[in-house]
Amino acid sequence: MRLPKALLALLVLVIFSGQTPLPYGPQGAEAEPNREQQWLVPTPLPDHPARAVLYRPPGDGPFHLAVIAHATTQNVLRRAQMPQPEYRALAAFLVARGLAVLVPERLGHGGTGGTYVEDQGGCDEADYARSGRATAGQILLALQFMQKQPFIRLEGAVLIGHSAGGWGALALANESPKTISAIIAFAPGRGGHANDFENRYCAPHTLIAAAETFGKAAAVPVTWLVAANDTYFSPKFSKKLVDAFRAGGAKVDFRVLPASGGEGHWLPESEGGVKLAASELDRALKAQMAATTR
Repeated sequence: MRLPKALLALLVLVIFSGQTPLPYGPQGAEAEPNREQQWLVPTPLPDHPARAVLYRPPGDGPFHLAVIAHATTQNVLRRAQMPQPEYRALAAFLVARGLAVLVPERLGHGGTGGTYVEDQGGCDEADYARSGRATAGQILLALQFMQKQPFIRLEGAVLIGHSAGGWGALALANESPKTISAIIAFAPGRGGHANDFENRYCAPHTLIAAAETFGKAAAVPVTWLVAANDTYFSPKFSKKLVDAFRAGGAKVDFRVLPASGGEGHWLPESEGGVKLAASELDRALKAQMAATTR
């Protein structure tokens, strides 16, 4: 029996390297809606890929890429029990506008497991700059891997972050605008609900200082969105973070959205929340498309 050339080459590589190739890429067939498909993408830990879900518009592309970075928790048990993030309503909104959407699950969460590399440390001595950069590193690896796929455009990705995922997105504002053309951050931050109390923050001055640090050398425009009833990072406290981020030199469009459900922090996870954010999302995407067609 003759083996296909591609398979033969792969077997030769395995034999001579003595290693099994990492199983990055699709992990099954596409499904509806929006061609939903499970993928594995690289992480900073060798031989430990992250689970991800990919959504795509019809056709072969190439499509602009949107990466959605999820929230996190310092609680080990809650992290382990987290379902794989999907952001279905937000992904559907983006796919309808012609973007492919990747939602990677970072290390230390749910089925991906592994070491939680973005730990912020204790409440009083939290290191928010380090944790944000650790989140950013994982987001960037997934983004760069997808930009190598033939159906994804190499330039002009959109990064959408939620809570700690948004904090990691802010840490990537110093990337080249050719690689990431826009960042949309839903209530970015770390250390909210300190000791499980609403509108309490672990080491708030440290968080504000880290926001200013992330703003330095920032080149990617940021749309910063927060719901009126967000008790993790209220509009008042978010404005302090925005001012610090701007003081570092970043370009930010800050918008307060209407109240969403019982807790506005989860706005981007619901269909109703995405509807509340629709006009601001469209505004940011229109600016992104204009920047990539110059």
